[in-house]
Amino acid sequence: MSGLLVADSFLVANGKVRGLELHRERFVRSCAAAGVAAERFWDEQAGRLPGFGRWFPRFELQTSGELAVQLRPAPPIGGRVRVAVHEGPDPRTAPRVKGPDLELLGKLKESAPDRADEILLLDADGTVLEAAYSAVVWWDDETLCFPQSDRPLLASVTAQLLRRIAGSQGVEISERAVTPQDLQNTTEAWLVNALHGIRPIHAWGASAIDPLPNSVSTLWQSHLESLAARLP
Repeated sequence: MSGLLVADSFLVANGKVRGLELHRERFVRSCAAAGVAAERFWDEQAGRLPGFGRWFPRFELQTSGELAVQLRPAPPIGGRVRVAVHEGPDPRTAPRVKGPDLELLGKLKESAPDRADEILLLDADGTVLEAAYSAVVWWDDETLCFPQSDRPLLASVTAQLLRRIAGSQGVEISERAVTPQDLQNTTEAWLVNALHGIRPIHAWGASAIDPLPNSVSTLWQSHLESLAARLP
């Protein structure tokens, strides 16, 4: 256990955040399930976040029942990503709640083979769920695809924002089961999270880097960044 019942992090860049209301909703809902009302705490603390610089605060409900915020400088973002696949069953104890498994997932990511930047977790049938610290999104020709929402997934705020963008752009969305092998043969695959936004998968395991010359990730990253709104 990491000492956390619930956690939520997001990028604050010069006083702006993407999807803050979705982060609030996820944190408050998970805290309520643990018997703690967190609405007032969230609103008060969000209003105190710096309006300058780059930060990656983490809101926490600790196992003691205490609510807290860690104000952390934002790590560097972006860059191509190499992924590996976790061999074995999904090790998480609470896949739909961010917090209890963060320490475990950090160790799993650090131990990823082939110097991978992230590691994919699979469902019992061998289909891709998500990565340790990222959701998985991919393109099948002109369709933007996501894992099936009835799978044991964390509700990714960035994935939800991409769905909104797709809707506004008239882009078809689909939820599908996909194996790692299938994912390697798609038009383009991304890892997405609140810190980095979109990172295209450029390499699998020890394979060579794929330059992805026709990547649409830069355009969609700009769409994501346009959703950043001022802190309350």
